[in-house]
Order: sequence, then structure tokens, then C-alpha cells
Amino acid sequence: MKKKLIILGCGSSVGIPRIDGSWGKCNRNEKKNYRTRCSAIVIKGNNSVLIDTSPDLRQQLISNKIQNISSVIYTHEHADQTNGLFELRPFFWKNKKKINVYGDPITIKNLKRRQDYLFKTINSYPAIAKANIVNSNFSLGLGNEKIFFNSISVTHGKTNSLGYIFEKTAYISDCNDLSIIRLKSLKNLKYLVIDCLKYDKHPSHFNLREAIYVHNHLKPNKTILTNLSHDLDYRSLYKKLPTGVVPAYDGLKLSI
Repeated sequence: MKKKLIILGCGSSVGIPRIDGSWGKCNRNEKKNYRTRCSAIVIKGNNSVLIDTSPDLRQQLISNKIQNISSVIYTHEHADQTNGLFELRPFFWKNKKKINVYGDPITIKNLKRRQDYLFKTINSYPAIAKANIVNSNFSLGLGNEKIFFNSISVTHGKTNSLGYIFEKTAYISDCNDLSIIRLKSLKNLKYLVIDCLKYDKHPSHFNLREAIYVHNHLKPNKTILTNLSHDLDYRSLYKKLPTGVVPAYDGLKLSI
């Protein structure tokens, strides 16, 4: 059975171009510099597990012809990861059942506070989502379409974020935690999708030097850099990277 991970969006919290039209240092004529906010989807048969619901989710799902969402797992509670949950209403209408969403206790608490109308029926508007606390090891899906996940807690500045390991792949989109190089669960990966915000050091994200440091220690077959700001032009960045490390781009498909 075919399994794939699609990088739906690989941009930082403001995307590229920014809402005011700024492309920063990115060449606007390079289509891989057009970046929506971070989100990804793991697909195994008819089982489609969404990682985060970015504010650009509607556009991302249409662009990638995604017509079903089985469940959602969240990395953390920040707006650029969660504000697109509202966009999933048509899947509730189509399937006539609530969408299971999973996150750590803080993420779930904030989702239910900020978007309460999605979790409880208000007037004639039905709840579309069911909140679940994520476990360190869990599976989603049925039968041979089941996907097994391992969640790991990492620091993202003053926030805790979850990384997910599945099918010899790890997705860690928001992180500045260099201690992950000591995790045995991150060894022998086929793909490592990891935060790389900019060239300069940042208080809550890996910069390029740190992302390459993690790659050199964990030694996956391939590392894909995501959460890219407008400091990082795709072609310029690609030329600087060592063998085995590439920038993500919106719509990148990985066979896992």
C-alpha cells in the first residue's frame, strides 16, 4: 500500500509573500519561494492524518486535491498551527461525524477556549470536532491503513511543541531543542523534516547552522528543512546545503 507525506505548507508564521506583499530576500519569480504556513498530511490508503491546521489550510487542501481528512494531530497551540481548524467543516458535513483532533493538554485547552464553537453545539451550529489528548505512542486508522505514531516533546522557545515519528519519518516543525540529537527514536530515519527559520540565531527556532548540526548527528537518509522565513531564498539556500539536506517547498511529496 502506498504511503506518503505531503508538505502542505513550509513557510514561517507570516508566509511568503507576507500580507503586505514583501518577499524579503526571496526571488518572487521562483515558485518554490511561495510558502504558506506550516502543515503536512500523512496518507496511507484512505487514511489521511493532518498535522496542524494552518490558516492557509483551505488553499493547501485544494491545491493538493485532498478530499478527505480522517483525523488531525497538533504540534502546539500557536495560531499559525491551529487557526485553520474552522476550514474542516465541509468534512464534517460530508461524513456526518465529528473529526477527532489530538494534541497535548495545553493545545487542547487553548483550542477549546479560542474556538469553542467547533467543539460544542451553539444554537443551530453543531460541533464539528472532538478533542483528544495525545499519547506518547498511538495509532490512527483501521486495519492495514493504520499508522503508528510516537510523539516527542521538544522545546520551542518558552513553549513546548510535539514532534511526530511515523513510518521511519520524523516531523518536527517548531523547535530549537538541540537535545533531540540524543534521542534513539530519531536515529535511522528515512526522512527528518525539521525547523529551519533563518540564517541568524533565533530564540524559538533552529537556524540553518543548528539544523545542519542536528542532521549531522542524527544522520537520516534525508533532512528536509521547513518553517522557512523570507530570509531564505530557495535556490540560494539549496546551493549552501550539504548532501542529504534540502529545503522543503509547498506540495513536496515524500514516499514513506
